[in-house]
Amino acid sequence: MDHPTQDLRTIANAEQGRAGLTAHVRVIGATLDDDQCAYITRKLGMKLGKFAASIERVSVRVTDVNGPRGGLDQRCRVKVVLRGLPTVLIDRQDANKEVAIDAALRAAEESVRRAVGRRRMKPLHRRPSRAFQPAA
Repeated sequence: MDHPTQDLRTIANAEQGRAGLTAHVRVIGATLDDDQCAYITRKLGMKLGKFAASIERVSVRVTDVNGPRGGLDQRCRVKVVLRGLPTVLIDRQDANKEVAIDAALRAAEESVRRAVGRRRMKPLHRRPSRAFQPAA
C-alpha cells in the first residue's frame, strides 16, 4: 500500500506558521492502515517540524523483511533531505512495527538536530580588514 505525499504542516505545525514540510510514506511487504499512516505523519510533524526551514523532503519506508516467518523483521527507514547539508538516512529494525517506527523517528530527529546545529555553529571565514591592522 502506498500513501500519497502529505503536508505535515497542516497536521502538526499549522499553528506555528512554519514552511510546508512534505513527507512520503511507503509500505512494502507489510500492512499499514490509515490510522498508522496518520500516526507516522503526526510524529514526523512533532519531531521534524521545528527543522522545516532546513528540510527539503522526508520519506518513510516501512518494510516486512522476513515476510510471514517472524523475528526482527519490521524495518523502518527514514530519509531526510536537508538544504545545503548531507542527507540523513536512518534504518531501525524490530519485531514490532510501531517500535521500529518510533525508534527511527527518534533517531532521525537527533541526527537532523546535530546536522543543523553543526551548520549554525560553523564559523564564518572572513579576512581581517586592512584598516585595523597595526603598523609594523
